[in-house]
Amino acid sequence: MTDRPTNTPGRDTGSGISRRRLFGAVGAGAVIAGAGAVAGRATGPDDTGVAAHGVVDFRGEHQAGIVTPAQDRMHFVAFDITTTDRAQVVAMLKTWTEMAARMTAGLEATEDGATGDGAYQAPSDTGEALDLDPSQLTLTIGFGPSLFDDRFGLAPLKPAALQDLPHFPADNLDPTRSGGDIAIQACANDPQVAVHAIRNLARVAFGTASVRWSQLGFGRTSSTSTAQATPRNLFGFKDGTNNLKAEDPDALSESVWVAGDDDQAWMAGGSYLVARRIRMLIEQWDRAVLKEQEAVIGRDKREGAPLGQTTEFDELDLESKGPDGPFVPVTAHVRLASAQHLGGIRILRRGYNFTDGSDGFGHLDAGLFFIAFCRNPLDQFVPMQLELARSDALNEYIQHVGSAVFACPPGLRDGEYWGQSLFEA
Repeated sequence: MTDRPTNTPGRDTGSGISRRRLFGAVGAGAVIAGAGAVAGRATGPDDTGVAAHGVVDFRGEHQAGIVTPAQDRMHFVAFDITTTDRAQVVAMLKTWTEMAARMTAGLEATEDGATGDGAYQAPSDTGEALDLDPSQLTLTIGFGPSLFDDRFGLAPLKPAALQDLPHFPADNLDPTRSGGDIAIQACANDPQVAVHAIRNLARVAFGTASVRWSQLGFGRTSSTSTAQATPRNLFGFKDGTNNLKAEDPDALSESVWVAGDDDQAWMAGGSYLVARRIRMLIEQWDRAVLKEQEAVIGRDKREGAPLGQTTEFDELDLESKGPDGPFVPVTAHVRLASAQHLGGIRILRRGYNFTDGSDGFGHLDAGLFFIAFCRNPLDQFVPMQLELARSDALNEYIQHVGSAVFACPPGLRDGEYWGQSLFEA
């Protein structure tokens, strides 16, 4: 894959790369032209065997942050465009691209931007990532359905698959946590690196775009590489065992990457991002007995094995029965979301846990920020979510409160900017 992580030089302390020292060591041109060319030693590997503080290529066939081995932290933001000037939007996207390429390579958002603009100028880099490692930062952009209205002449280029998601049964959506013209997903192994990236992109968007909503996430809730161990969600269960993986290109071509003849040519090699903020009713779940929890999910809590099986990666068996009926109950979450049950439908999950304080009534505002990538959300995510919304026993313990969908264009070649395939189509 072209968005593979690569090792980077160490700092004097031996604890990883310094953003300031990297620029001086190899020069901006070398870093921006190909972050993958930066070689050397980084800190210890994560569970993929890749240096957790290294650089992930910004440019390539596909955008990074989709099949890239899922990092530990995320900052997701949705923007509303506040101008009707198409040229102003393109200028912002070009600036964002330059900054994104620098920050993912371990550099300041602008050259010497934190301190070099003079004592009487506002810094052009906010500075909180100085001396921090790149931490496998990836930045992924997507365009929402609302961008394709009459403001910028993009309506003829709107893909048929890019539609606002329907209102599913039991949805309790907050419009202030839904939708958006443009989304950017920042993932990294250091939360401050991810926050720094979003903060600086939002800062330079002033006058052209404003933040509609954002979400911080921690602790990935799925694996996108076979080298990664399966993580657990806030309900304590292993999550994403049967997720699509980067090492299965045929499955990705079938279920994740948009083909050139699917619809709009500018989306070829891209994917659709579905975001759902799912509130977990933590206190109610914590009072449920273990047998109930396992029946709701359809897996053993400790090993992650499908009920009736022994180990996590045993095949899900929907037919076998015990004295009380199917081992995997007909309302179990894993049954209803499985490819076997859905006629082969699969998606690439890339979500994160979140905790956002309390709700004012003594309950944790916590849950899953669900992110999925798919080739066509109308054919994949919508039927899957309809089945879950109607029958999933997990609905007693969760509530969907935010929703959005975005078209993520393909990766960038040298010299291209974010959205060029769309705005110059």
